[in-house]
Amino acid sequence: MPVASRTRPADVDVDVRAGGEEPMDDDRLAHGFAAGDRACLEEAYRRWSPLVHTLAHRELGRTADAEDVTQQVFVSAWRSRADYSPDRGSLPGWLVGITRHRLVDHHRRQQRQLRLATTLESEAVTGPPAAPPERDLERLVLAAEIARLPDPRGTIVRMAFWEGYTHAQIAERLGLPLGTVKSHARRALLHLRDRLKEVAAWPT
Repeated sequence: MPVASRTRPADVDVDVRAGGEEPMDDDRLAHGFAAGDRACLEEAYRRWSPLVHTLAHRELGRTADAEDVTQQVFVSAWRSRADYSPDRGSLPGWLVGITRHRLVDHHRRQQRQLRLATTLESEAVTGPPAAPPERDLERLVLAAEIARLPDPRGTIVRMAFWEGYTHAQIAERLGLPLGTVKSHARRALLHLRDRLKEVAAWPT
């Protein structure tokens, strides 16, 4: 299995520790990480990203998904480092706990995408249910189309179908009228439905 060296968190600026220094023991590394030492983040990533990647790959079965989860784990760990106490547990154990949460989040996002695809397909296509490969294609199309939606429409759709917020909650969080949120959501669903119609019409 490939080592997840390519998944170093892109939005966390870390400095590579110069060669020749003695390696830190786990206790010093954990305290440095909790204190915000970026060299400790780099070392923690070097030591334990293969473990996180292995756990994610074992659960998800796809290298790309495992790499995404690995990146999310270290970004999340660094941002929430103030919540970590080395005196209460080891750093790798804490990272494994975050990995489990990120895997649950990943499965929930996939389930929401599948439900969205099923809902739109029921409006756009008649006939027998789609076969699993078609479901995969629908999820890819939906993910790409949602990523291209302009704001606030894209944000509203992602909050509704990936994060599970209600229209009222989205309106409150974004500071928009409820009617505006519902209008954006409806227009986005119509657009996504039309795209699934096009996918359904592709020759097989």
